[in-house]
Amino acid sequence: MAELESPSVMPKMITFLSSLLERVAESNDENQQLQHQKISVFHGLTRPNISIQSYLERIFKYANCSPSCFIVAYVYLDRFTQKQPSLPINSFNVHRLLITSVMVAAKFMDDMYYNNAYYAKVGGITKIEMNFLELDFLFGLDATLSLGKSLKAHLCFNEDESSHQKQQQLAV
Repeated sequence: MAELESPSVMPKMITFLSSLLERVAESNDENQQLQHQKISVFHGLTRPNISIQSYLERIFKYANCSPSCFIVAYVYLDRFTQKQPSLPINSFNVHRLLITSVMVAAKFMDDMYYNNAYYAKVGGITKIEMNFLELDFLFGLDATLSLGKSLKAHLCFNEDESSHQKQQQLAV
């Protein structure tokens, strides 16, 4: 789980993902005037005060999901935006999309995960809203959560290897 991961590896991944999503959101915010963008359950009335970086760090700290979940969550976000081109990631929806994609990824990838009420609390939303977000996200993905065999094998191998290395360090 996340608490067993190397502290230097996970923050780099969080930093990379937040930087990438920040650029995507800013770009789509600028293009919003040029393209029609649909309002959805993922849209907030205002931009959240918390940065994407801080939000991802919060999810990492409290969700205790595996590092693979963050990669798979990004894969899901990419699929979602490809299947829902009128709902691009922007500063009004990125936070809700993030908590939803991480929760769905944890449920798909990890043996143990928290319930929707817990993820809602971590994400700063209500349980009812979390339930709606999950449902809408799954429909937006056409409920296609499976990964390519090579990606899943790579993620599983890296999980096993990193937990094995951590166990060796703890034994010393």
